[in-house]
Amino acid sequence: MDDNSTVSASPPTSSVAAVILAAGKGTRMKSDLHKVLHPIAGRPMLLHLLASVEALSPERVVVVTGAGREQVEAAVAPLGATTALQAEQLGTGHAVAQAAEALAGFEGAVLILYGDVPLVTTATMRRMLDRLGATDAPATVVLGFRPDDAAAYGRIIADGEGRIAKMVEFKDASPEERAVDLCNSGLMAVKSADLFPLLARVGNDNAAGEYYLPDIVMLAAGDGRASVVIETAAAEVAGVNSRAELAVVEAAWQQARRAQAMADGATLLAPETVWFSHDTRLGRDVVVEPNVFFGPGATIADKVTLRAFSHIEGASVASGAIVGPYARLRPGAVVGEDAHVGNFVEMKKAVLGKGAKANHLTYLGDAEIGAGANIGAGTITCNYDGFGKYLTRIGEGAFIGSNSSLVAPVAIGDGAIVGAGSVITSDVEADALAVARGRQEARPGWAARFRSAMKAKKAAK
Repeated sequence: MDDNSTVSASPPTSSVAAVILAAGKGTRMKSDLHKVLHPIAGRPMLLHLLASVEALSPERVVVVTGAGREQVEAAVAPLGATTALQAEQLGTGHAVAQAAEALAGFEGAVLILYGDVPLVTTATMRRMLDRLGATDAPATVVLGFRPDDAAAYGRIIADGEGRIAKMVEFKDASPEERAVDLCNSGLMAVKSADLFPLLARVGNDNAAGEYYLPDIVMLAAGDGRASVVIETAAAEVAGVNSRAELAVVEAAWQQARRAQAMADGATLLAPETVWFSHDTRLGRDVVVEPNVFFGPGATIADKVTLRAFSHIEGASVASGAIVGPYARLRPGAVVGEDAHVGNFVEMKKAVLGKGAKANHLTYLGDAEIGAGANIGAGTITCNYDGFGKYLTRIGEGAFIGSNSSLVAPVAIGDGAIVGAGSVITSDVEADALAVARGRQEARPGWAARFRSAMKAKKAAK
């Protein structure tokens, strides 16, 4: 065996594991919801991180839990992640050590991540893994960053090639070391064969009395094995420990998503006012006016116009459609090609067919509206009787007059017309006219006589 026998190539994706630390109490959030489950763009921050990890096709994923572990376990169980309990909060090194049993028998590279640092990209994780597998065989790879304000972050002392001479926690750093602006994000990549033996040697002789994960770097150095740092932007490793920090990370995510939407061919007239969800899908030549909000599950096809102040969640909009202003599309809403959904129209679990229009002040719930139908202002599908919900069907080319109530279950045939102000409780056949309202009665002179009588009555008092 030659002298290079310990040098390994970049590990294949099948030999990657991730340990995600999520044991912190998150007391600064002042919330009954676990810190790592607070959402960014409609998705819990921990699940953002897990989605990025999943793109590596990891062999194992271990989430280290602590306080509030039941919430975290319930969130990650459907994703196939294993959990390990850190019963006492004794530092980051101690937390990672709790994953030893879950990683027993694993041979490969281990990424150490943090559940409250959710924006780390798959690309950055790959860079860490690639550097770990480079020909100089570093003992560990540390992800560093240079914030505008280094504050109380741990510092990394490294040479121009990224070889680490020292890592020190802020509490233990000298004034000279605190003047260094290269900071430790806490994220690391370490081969499994090295990780747990190094952790077993970490002590707690420091200002906080904790077992620090970064100490493995200096332990490896004492063994004659160098570690290296690679850098990323500070925004990518921003942590969340308070509601204010959550808002900052949300804003950074939204800013990046808006830029991506425009790069992909959408027009945002006032980008800073548009709010995306983690899974929003926009086609090309989409125009998004100010103050449009996308909740989870929104899919927008090409050449759609979304007018101002519309709210779209769990809905799909086909090519050429116009939505808003002030429209609300709730889960299950499907807007067909070239259809129009106008001012103060709400759709829920309803399909608006090709070229159909609902332009004003309308609620369409549990409904199927055919192509070319026209729904007049103030129309309501009365879909709920207090116990169950029922379907309304409106045929192609039908016309529903303003201020009509369609009491489900009911069907309006193709080409039928419903007179304004009608309450429809029975099916209407194709091409028929349905009118269901009280008969208008006029009494000439009645109003004048009424006013005279009332004035006389008032004067007599």
